[in-house]
Amino acid sequence: MKIGVVGAGLMGAEIALVFAFGGYPVVLNDLDEAALERGMLRLANLLDKGVSRGFYTREEADAAFNGIHTTPDLKDMADCNMVTEAVFEALDVKMKVLRALDNTCQPECILASNTSTLPISTLAAVLAPERQRRFLGTHYFSPVSRMKLVEVIPAFGTDDAVMEQVTNMLRHIGKEPVQVKDVAGFAVNRLLHAMLIEAVKLVEEEVASPEDIDAACRLGLGHAIGPFALMDAVTSSLCLQVQDILYDAYGERFRPPALLKQRVAAGLTGGRDRAGWLRQG
Repeated sequence: MKIGVVGAGLMGAEIALVFAFGGYPVVLNDLDEAALERGMLRLANLLDKGVSRGFYTREEADAAFNGIHTTPDLKDMADCNMVTEAVFEALDVKMKVLRALDNTCQPECILASNTSTLPISTLAAVLAPERQRRFLGTHYFSPVSRMKLVEVIPAFGTDDAVMEQVTNMLRHIGKEPVQVKDVAGFAVNRLLHAMLIEAVKLVEEEVASPEDIDAACRLGLGHAIGPFALMDAVTSSLCLQVQDILYDAYGERFRPPALLKQRVAAGLTGGRDRAGWLRQG
């Protein structure tokens, strides 16, 4: 099977990589050729680190890297058997991409969305009725190259056979898929953002500092990373965006804290070379 991925950002590039490591030929698309170059450079650096740490051989790394073909033209997805969109987490952007893929890909091609919060059945509404049975959500976790979990989410019309086929493919590339009902935020983000909201409230109330809360979560709860380090890694602006979606869906329990909104408005979002909760930039 030939795999397509739309979006060469942090998530999309690594989704392409894990399928390439699984032996699938991969087409990675982005309208921005500079984004494609940055994505492949990031993968090259990631593979170099993996080789130096003994995770895989140089030959295995080179084979995976060379198994990814980049293109700015969505028409190059026409002969793919499965295409995953991994573009910006905005309903209109994702719908535009999915509509274009529906018109480009062969009838039997499976389409998947890597959305972390948007309902799959809402996205499915832009597809032709015959395509909807071959559409589902596959929510990967960052960094995709290391995190094994994938939430697999059926839309209302998704065929059981498609769910089974994609689940088996994910296991083949070393992932651990779990099936989740199609609700806003799915399962993991609802759990995660309930914790992130409470963590920010603890800082608002001066119960403890971000550093001490992170230490408490690592040492007391066994978490690999604390909530504030996580927000700095994925950016507080993305966390606020997700919490706004959850608030619209579920109401008061997911209202974003005022302090989070203030820090995002002030540019204290974290991310590459930007000040966040734990660093000054």
